[in-house]
Amino acid sequence: MAQEHNHPPIALGSAVRGFVDRVAGRRRGRLAASDVAASAYPARRPGRRLVSAVLAGTLLNPLNSSMIALVLVLIQSDFRVSMATASWLLSGFAMAAAVAQPLMGRLADLFGPRRIFCIGLLLVGVASVLAPRAPAFGWLIACRMLQACGTSAAYPAGLAIIRAGDPQGQAPAGTLGAINITSSVSVALGPVLGGFLVARTGWPAIFLVNVPITAVGLMLAWHWLPADVTPGRATLGAAPSRLAVVRAVLRRVDVPGMVLFSGMLASFLAFLLSLSGSPRWPLLLVALLAAALLVRRERGVVEPFLNVRMLAANRPLIGVYAQFAGVNIVLYAVFFSLPLWLERVRGFDSGMAGLLLLPVAGVGILATPVAARLISSSGPGPALITGAGLLTIGSLLLLVCNATTPVSVLLAIGVVLGIPNGFNNLGLQAALYEHAPSQHMGAAGGQFQTFRYVGAILSTSLLGLAFGTTVTSHGLHLIAYVLACISGLLLVASITTRRLRRVRGE
Repeated sequence: MAQEHNHPPIALGSAVRGFVDRVAGRRRGRLAASDVAASAYPARRPGRRLVSAVLAGTLLNPLNSSMIALVLVLIQSDFRVSMATASWLLSGFAMAAAVAQPLMGRLADLFGPRRIFCIGLLLVGVASVLAPRAPAFGWLIACRMLQACGTSAAYPAGLAIIRAGDPQGQAPAGTLGAINITSSVSVALGPVLGGFLVARTGWPAIFLVNVPITAVGLMLAWHWLPADVTPGRATLGAAPSRLAVVRAVLRRVDVPGMVLFSGMLASFLAFLLSLSGSPRWPLLLVALLAAALLVRRERGVVEPFLNVRMLAANRPLIGVYAQFAGVNIVLYAVFFSLPLWLERVRGFDSGMAGLLLLPVAGVGILATPVAARLISSSGPGPALITGAGLLTIGSLLLLVCNATTPVSVLLAIGVVLGIPNGFNNLGLQAALYEHAPSQHMGAAGGQFQTFRYVGAILSTSLLGLAFGTTVTSHGLHLIAYVLACISGLLLVASITTRRLRRVRGE
């Protein structure tokens, strides 16, 4: 999930700036002369207050993505549901975020980014207060989905605010680097913070901890983010009434496209989760039908929710999205399965399980500057090959995990799994900059984030299939085999893409 960190080290900022500038240079070679001139303006670095306010909001999404893994066992016990059912807390959040990321970006363009940024924080606060009072498991899932919608506003709205400060400048490399670092820090601290809170006050604490964070975020946003320019007729058209404004907004956000996309994901996920018992094949047909209708509709829409025309005309971009989804299947499957296994099989409490998971995300922070320098000097190819190779090795190492595996070995496996995070995330972002058309960069970036959550959704279905009603070492090993296969395919794709680039002389 690409979010940020307050003030990255100078070494990281310069390293990330190098690879962004390198990628921007490659893109300028393929742009028209007018685009070259527009991108030649030096970027003005966003003020520290503005960046800090944006970061306060963007850390919520990765934090809530990782904290939940520590309480699934407790929630499953309290609500008396199966592990496959409990995994809807993970997949529901990811599914809502997959739809909400581009939607919130579109709403930020229509109504102003600061408004949407603040509304998102309010939604997180409301959902976090209501979740501990959920009378049934379905209500808890609904609160998680509302929470996902709220946390999804900060990233697109924050980028819009930063971009508005320097419309013609190049991407602020230090700020983009901070986005990656904050994402890694939030993911890393999520299990530790969640484990600490749960061990002392129970599972509601992982929701209530959001309340003070959102309060601080709202205060910073209100005082430090620039005021929005009121949307004019150029944005919504000459709307003579509120009803006309609502119709214009609904047309611009492509509600039918969102419904079809959501239906496709939900039905496909429900089908995958049913495979652990009696497969519900009609759900697969519903998913395929929704996908066909989605493609047919989006091809004829001026402002589609899913820009299938751009994808059809840009196969390398499809490859970037597919690799990003694959990387996130592995990442989220590890983050969701290991805490369950550590608590149920190894008998660790939530706090200790969170600490043992820290290397998986924490080491990625240390690997990010190395990855940035490698991308700056050699492009995204070597970084992606390195990341996929280490991800394959780390996935296979999960096969040694059993009820007697020493803690030192578990920590070492976490280190190996953590290193690829920086290489894959930065490498794929650089590849996105290379392959996305300049005139569609906003849409491409939104869809890039959507595929992150597609990977997260598929990872939760893998958990339901492997663990079913009981968490076992055998189930973890099954997950390891699947992740090793996915990582191996990512490695082959990265090597093949690099060879094709060499043949073409790129």
